[in-house]
Amino acid sequence: MDKFDKRILKEIQDNGRITMTELANRVGLTKTPCIERLRRLEKKGVIDGYGAKLNPSALDAGHIAFVQVTLRDTTTAALQEFNLAVQQIPEIQACHMVAANFDYLLKVRTKDVTDYRHFLGTTIAQLPKVQQTSTFIVMESVVDNVTFDIPTE
Repeated sequence: MDKFDKRILKEIQDNGRITMTELANRVGLTKTPCIERLRRLEKKGVIDGYGAKLNPSALDAGHIAFVQVTLRDTTTAALQEFNLAVQQIPEIQACHMVAANFDYLLKVRTKDVTDYRHFLGTTIAQLPKVQQTSTFIVMESVVDNVTFDIPTE
């Protein structure tokens, strides 16, 4: 990946609806080579897809909680069962298996703390093999994005 590819990635992260002409101008290429590079990055899987940045509060999902989850069973089958279950729950924005004194770290978005408390009891606690949870409520989001800082030089 060279500096042009990195510039393309930075630009489309900032604006996924940018025109090819504008993209080519911003990265310093003509339109055809820019399109070819973009398509190659898509084909190689560097670009996973395109989407819009949504306002969580406008979607009643402004409350963030991080949840440590400890399972009572960590066999391969148990982990797979848990993994499949969390993928079906839209409020779970991220789920990471971790090397720690607990098994998973979840990022959960709900409307408010009251909704989160209900969600914890009715959904998270009912996930397969859950033994224990511990919740950390976010008071303020300082940085909360999924873009990558790609150095272009």
